[in-house]
Amino acid sequence: MPQLELQLELLPGLFSVVQLAADSELPPWAADQNFCSVTRTTEELSLVVPERSVPKGGRVEEVWNCLRVRGQLDFKLTGVLSALSAPLAREGIPVFVISTFNTDYLFVKSEALGDSLRILKDSGFSIAPAPGC
Repeated sequence: MPQLELQLELLPGLFSVVQLAADSELPPWAADQNFCSVTRTTEELSLVVPERSVPKGGRVEEVWNCLRVRGQLDFKLTGVLSALSAPLAREGIPVFVISTFNTDYLFVKSEALGDSLRILKDSGFSIAPAPGC
């Protein structure tokens, strides 16, 4: 059982990570989504969006599933990402995460989704479809 009592929700659909030039504007196809994460650095503009919205071409890493930590996390909590990623890392499953003001999102490749769900459940996490799915 994890020390943190975290519940996870499996979001519907697949997601892509898109890399654009650092000086790119936010494309309209990214801005008009239910989920869009935008990170700008001096090297790139990186977007995480539903896969169906990404136009062909460009630098894209596709076919990710997303698990959201249910509820709002307090900024004083420690070990959330470690609790989620450590059991998957022990089994050789790569992940990437996005943290927002409210919560954390854990992404796994779709071919590893079944194993990831099993490992997380075996580690004591409950997993449900996101509301409305």
